[in-house]
Amino acid sequence: MLFNQRVRGSHPRTRFLLCLLVMAGFAGCSPHEPPADLTIINNVEPESLDPAILTAQADMRIASGMFEGLTRLEPVAGRAVPGLAERWDISPDGRTYTFHLRTNLFWSTGQPIRADDVVYSWLRELNPATASDYAGQLYYLTNAEAFNTGKITNASLVGVHALDPFTVRVELLHPTLFFLDICAMPLTSIVPRETIGRYGDHWLSARPLPVSGAYELTAWRLNDKVRLQKNPLYWDAANTRSGIIDFLPVGSPNTALNLYDRGQADIVWDKELIPAELIDVLLRRPDFHSFPVLATYFIRFNVTRKPFDDPRVRRALALAVDKERIVKKITRAGELTTSHLTPSGTANYHPPEGLGYDPDLARKLLADAGFPGGKGFPRFEYLFNAGAGGAKIHENIAVELQQMWREELGIDMELRQVETQVFWGMQSRLEFTVSKSTWIGDYNDANTFLGMFLTGDGNNETGWGNARYDELVHAANEKTDPAAREMFFQQAETILIRDELPIVPIFIYTGINYFNTNQISGIWENGLDNHPLNHIRKIKPGP
Repeated sequence: MLFNQRVRGSHPRTRFLLCLLVMAGFAGCSPHEPPADLTIINNVEPESLDPAILTAQADMRIASGMFEGLTRLEPVAGRAVPGLAERWDISPDGRTYTFHLRTNLFWSTGQPIRADDVVYSWLRELNPATASDYAGQLYYLTNAEAFNTGKITNASLVGVHALDPFTVRVELLHPTLFFLDICAMPLTSIVPRETIGRYGDHWLSARPLPVSGAYELTAWRLNDKVRLQKNPLYWDAANTRSGIIDFLPVGSPNTALNLYDRGQADIVWDKELIPAELIDVLLRRPDFHSFPVLATYFIRFNVTRKPFDDPRVRRALALAVDKERIVKKITRAGELTTSHLTPSGTANYHPPEGLGYDPDLARKLLADAGFPGGKGFPRFEYLFNAGAGGAKIHENIAVELQQMWREELGIDMELRQVETQVFWGMQSRLEFTVSKSTWIGDYNDANTFLGMFLTGDGNNETGWGNARYDELVHAANEKTDPAAREMFFQQAETILIRDELPIVPIFIYTGINYFNTNQISGIWENGLDNHPLNHIRKIKPGP
C-alpha cells in the first residue's frame, strides 16, 4: 500500500468532493458527545473509507475497523486468521477454497450478512466502473482479469460463487500461497450492497451506515476527526477492547507531539509525525518505538517521456545517487539503504542486489546515451508532495538528488512540490517525469512489491511494462515450492532494479510510532505496521 497515497476511479478532485459530501453529512455533532476511550493521531485527512478504492495506509487503518473480510489480520505478526469465515477447506490442487461463514454475522443495522454479500463485494471491486487500483490482487480468481478489463461482461463467470447462504466457493487460476492474506485486505472486505445500490458514490453518507466490522462510523468532520464506535452486532464484539475511538487528522509533527505530551492523544502513528529536528532525542524515549517494516522509499521514472525511455539514462541516474548521504543527513532514524525494492526480511525471499553508487559508470552510461557530461540533456521536473504538516523530508531528499545529479552528471532538475491531492492525480495520470514514491507491503510476500510493476497494474504508474518480467512474476505465483518461487521472483526483480530500472530504490523505512506501554495495550511491532483496532485499549490506572 502507498504511504499517504491516493485513491483512483473518478478524477481525484471528484473523489475529494465526494468525501466532502460525506463529511458534511456527519457535521454538527452534539457538543455533549461522550469522550473517546482512545484517541489516535492518524496523519492525514482520509481521502475515502470505501474499501474498494482506497490505497492509503491512514485510510486503511480506519476502514479496516469498519469492514471485515473472510479473514482478518492478527496483531502480533500480521498473519491472516479467520474473520467473517470461521473456517475454510482447500482442494488438494490448491485451486479451490470453500469458505464457511459464521452463522452469527449481522450488519451493524441488524440485517444478516450472507454469502451473496461476499460475492457482491468482490465483483464490485473487479467492476471496471469502480476503477480500483487494487483490482489486480483478485486476478488470481478465474476470469477476474477478463472481467475487470472488460473482455467479458458476465460476472457469473468470475471464480467467486455463493453455494448457499453460508458457503462461498472461490476458484483460482493456480495455487496462490498468499491468497488468505488477500482475503484480509480491505479490498476484499464485505460492504453493504443495498446501501451502495441506493446511494451510489455517496453511500458512505448513509445514516446509519451498515458495517461488517468491529466499529461503526458515527462522525466524520473535516479537519476535526473521524469517530468510530463499537459495533455491538459484530461477531467478535465481546473481544473488542475500546468503545469509542477518535482519529485526528493532524499533519504537523510539532502539533502531534504537543497533543500527545499534553495527554490529548494516546497514540501517534507514522514517522512523519516526529519533528525531524528532535528525532535523535525522541527515539531514546521509552514511549517512542522503532522497528523494521516491509516498506521502501523509491523514485519512479515516467518511461513514456524522453530521454527517460532509455534504460541507460535511468541506470545513470540510479548510479549517481549516494543513498548513505540521504539516510545519514536527512532521515536519521536508522533506515537502511537499499538497491532492491523488496525489503530484506520478506518471508521466503532474498532479494537480488541492484545498482550501487558508481558515478564514473553513471557518467559513461549517460555519454553512451548521447549526453556526455550532461550536454544536451533536457531540464526536467522532480515531483513530490509536502510531508505531513509541511515537514520537509521529501523536499530535502529532492534537493539532495538535485545536487547529486548536477554534480555527478551535469544535468539540471527542477523541483516541483504540489499539494498532496494534486500529487496523487498527477502521478496516476503520468503527468510527471520523475517522482518520489513509497510502498509498504500489504502482506509478507515478495509479490506485494513485485506484482505492483506488472504491465498495466493500477499501482505501476511508470508507463513501464516488460513481457519477460510479467512472465516471471506469474510463474513465481504459480509455484508452491518456496525455492522455485524465490528463483523466479529474483529473476524478475533483477530486471526491475538492474536492467530496466523504471524505479530507483533508496532506503527501507524504519517503522515508528509512539505511545506509552504502561497506558496502552494491544499494539505489537510487526513488519506490516498493521495494528487491528479491536485489540487496542487504554489501560485504566489502578486506585
